[in-house]
Amino acid sequence: MNPNYFKDAPIKELSNKKLPTLGFLYLDYVLRFFDHSNFKGWPNKIETVTYHWKNDKECFIKEVKRKKIDVLVGNIPATAYETFREIALALPNVRFIPDLDTQFSNKSKENVTRFAWKYDLPIPKTYIFYNEKKSDEFLKKCDYPKIIKKSYGPSNYGGYFVHKVDSYQEAKTLLDEKQYNPQYIQDFVPMEADIRVMLIGHKPVCAFWRRPTDGGWLTNTSQGGSMDYMDVPKSVLDLAVKVSKAANAEYWAVDVAYGKDGVPRILECATAFAAFPYIRDWIAEYIMWDLSKGRFKKPHIPMFNWEELSKMDSSILRTMRHITFGKYSPSSDGDCYGAKHKYFGENEVYLHLLDQEYKIKRLTLRTKEEWPSEKWNYQDNLTQVKNKKSKLIVSSDEDTEIVETQESISKKDLKKLLKSVSGIGEKKIKKIFDTFENKENVIDVLDTNPHILTQIKGITTKTVKRLEAIWQIFKMQ
Repeated sequence: MNPNYFKDAPIKELSNKKLPTLGFLYLDYVLRFFDHSNFKGWPNKIETVTYHWKNDKECFIKEVKRKKIDVLVGNIPATAYETFREIALALPNVRFIPDLDTQFSNKSKENVTRFAWKYDLPIPKTYIFYNEKKSDEFLKKCDYPKIIKKSYGPSNYGGYFVHKVDSYQEAKTLLDEKQYNPQYIQDFVPMEADIRVMLIGHKPVCAFWRRPTDGGWLTNTSQGGSMDYMDVPKSVLDLAVKVSKAANAEYWAVDVAYGKDGVPRILECATAFAAFPYIRDWIAEYIMWDLSKGRFKKPHIPMFNWEELSKMDSSILRTMRHITFGKYSPSSDGDCYGAKHKYFGENEVYLHLLDQEYKIKRLTLRTKEEWPSEKWNYQDNLTQVKNKKSKLIVSSDEDTEIVETQESISKKDLKKLLKSVSGIGEKKIKKIFDTFENKENVIDVLDTNPHILTQIKGITTKTVKRLEAIWQIFKMQ
């Protein structure tokens, strides 16, 4: 993406001719998040481009270029994510909303976890295996209960691919039946409920509790859980804002586990989520405001609007469109009677003042890829070589535990081994560690897909073959 495209700057509102050409990004067999009715008042034609799966990548790229689209709006499902990373690279002057780095978490629960690890966001302690033998060894020794989830696939599971296991035998039976790859395992966190928070421009615009049935642990409404919208804690809203900013998201949803210990932890986050039509209208208003440099008004969405709207029947909310709110303006009567307040965090506050604390903000566009697939597509990269050893990756918002699943080697000795390969010197070793960040990730690459190293400038296929041979000798010692 061109870093100067629609960069926030003090320029005049854009005329019809200067407005970017919008296109809706649609995919066959995938529900559409936006349509023309959401972008009420946009004066120019909005194009549509549909991806037809199979070998449609080049046709899609050509159609975007032919229609001279500047901005493509729409979510990418997990199964098309890697293809659209390639499409985005082939269209460097087209802005994707949300961009593909923001949609990184849409692809899998593993990606959500890696996103959370990078930005030090609280999540339940998580274990990821790409090796069944090592997974089995871990499950024999670990404490129970554990949660096992399907990592990759459609985003809206409704709880049907989330399992609680109370013993090794339950875990083994489940994984033998489901054949999940990777094996994605979390510590079970006793929780009061989970909370879904939706945000636009990093501002919470809707939030609700999902509570389990008596004696149950799943909070999904499809599994019998209940919903209510009242008194979502400040700690949860603040965490959701932090996560949205880390993702650099125009719009975003976060599922937060509110533990019985009072600690909020992230369960899921993505740009793909179910939302009432009026929320999609608000997102479109935000996008139009952003792209037009203020020609369209920034939407005003008061804090805790969801508490009042939730008093209406959901069947009405599903049909309501283009809801607007007036901003609070004090009057002689309003000063005494009209300013609603509530307890929020440690203080009693006026609701209209919270709109100053939680503002809708414009994004700063990225100037380079944050999650390039050659490094972060573990789903494909770590399954290319069957039965190879792979590291167990463990992280936590509590204690971090690293379990070694390959021969122990220090960072110093690993660098010495790399340097012994003809064609790899100090500068290339530095590039390797700068690219893959730590010793464990470098070992993962050597164990599973060393060809990835050719992405680093100066490392050739011949060099990688030499390195593979030396690495195999090392592992046999």
